Amino acid sequence: MGELAALFQRFDWFSLIDVVIVTLIIFGLFYLVRGTQAAPLLRGVIILGVIFGILGSVATLPAVSWLFRSAVPALLIAIPVIFQPELRRALERVGRVVQIGGPQTRHATDTDHMIGIIAQACQRMAERKHGALIVLERATGLESYADTGVKIDSAITSELIQNVFFRNAPLHDGAAIIRDHRLLAAACILPLTSSYMSDRRLGLRHRAAIGITEATDAIAIVVSEEHGTISIAHNGRIIRRLDAARLETILRAFYQLDRRQTPSRLRRVLGQGSEVPPTATDASASRRTVKG
Repeated sequence: MGELAALFQRFDWFSLIDVVIVTLIIFGLFYLVRGTQAAPLLRGVIILGVIFGILGSVATLPAVSWLFRSAVPALLIAIPVIFQPELRRALERVGRVVQIGGPQTRHATDTDHMIGIIAQACQRMAERKHGALIVLERATGLESYADTGVKIDSAITSELIQNVFFRNAPLHDGAAIIRDHRLLAAACILPLTSSYMSDRRLGLRHRAAIGITEATDAIAIVVSEEHGTISIAHNGRIIRRLDAARLETILRAFYQLDRRQTPSRLRRVLGQGSEVPPTATDASASRRTVKG
């Protein structure tokens, strides 16, 4: 009891701030890896660290104390390697938050027109079962992915998108990247997600859509060549079996054409359709042909 009382006597505002900062760091780590395969791994590391810390503080257990002191340097090297994908995503998020000037913005009418073109093209391709993968660039630049394909840099139209993904056309394999309402490139190679997918019927286009949204803040739209369905992916999650109207609604919500209605609208829309929440790890790059 005397030691406990002495501990409370030494507890001051600086100690409280210290505890709060450590708590926020741990919470932030769990927030970054939530829903990924790294989440249980991080919990295991923290639990083992607490156990070894308690055992190592006992003077009568010198071997355990030595083991803990020897393991700490190895953990400091291993943890950044183990959590490399999550650390990369965290740094990208920080960079987007402090980005100076932000991405180039366009008038809401232009964005609404672009969304209508994309939805119309996806509906027609879905009716004909022409596979497609369209990626909309946002704050994170996609230049490195565009360099893997054929540069086009053209104003988008429904006919242009359909021609790009017409079956057996030269550019139909791979992804089309849209930047600032223009078709930047086609036949681009994207990273494939290595996450476990609960629905094994999802093809490479869907895995590429999830992969690019794990690595960036882009929005990816997929038209399945096999089933003729439309899907949309963002932040490592995918919503399937959409029609053109629902696709338009989701895209408008993402672009925040109506800021006051966007949060409730997005929640309402995301509650519909069929969602596949994979446990995301690093999106390992692949140069395999992307087919739905």
